[in-house]
Amino acid sequence: MSNKFFFIVLVTSLFLLVGCSKTNKFTTDNGALDNLIEVNIDKLEIYHFHATNQCYSCKTVGAYAEETINTYFKDELEKGIIVFDHINVDLPENQDLVVKYGATGSSLWLGTYNEKEFDQEENVNVWYKIKDKQNYMFYLKGIIEQKLAGN
Repeated sequence: MSNKFFFIVLVTSLFLLVGCSKTNKFTTDNGALDNLIEVNIDKLEIYHFHATNQCYSCKTVGAYAEETINTYFKDELEKGIIVFDHINVDLPENQDLVVKYGATGSSLWLGTYNEKEFDQEENVNVWYKIKDKQNYMFYLKGIIEQKLAGN
């Protein structure tokens, strides 16, 4: 094996092992893993951003998201832990929310609030799942459960 190949494998392995994902692990000054700290989520916002004129795919992403939330997270929705809405990016009254999330068009965003911060993330994978409603709903349900668990 060449040194260049070995170096590429080594660097790739390091990226995969350390820091390519967020963790909830807590380490002390000596670097030992002491505890897993659970992050308490105060609120999870799920927004389907869209333009005034929507194609079939845009409508489907929003409709399936709404159905997933109403089916699996009705209690969290009623308690205000989860907030869901369809947000028209073309309307001036929605611009603060559009800017806050960085939405530029049709998209599904998840925003989490905990005691320390707000974090938003666009989920682009839902677009690849709209041909199979059950798969879409199972996938999004899993994502929402992870967010609510602090991951």
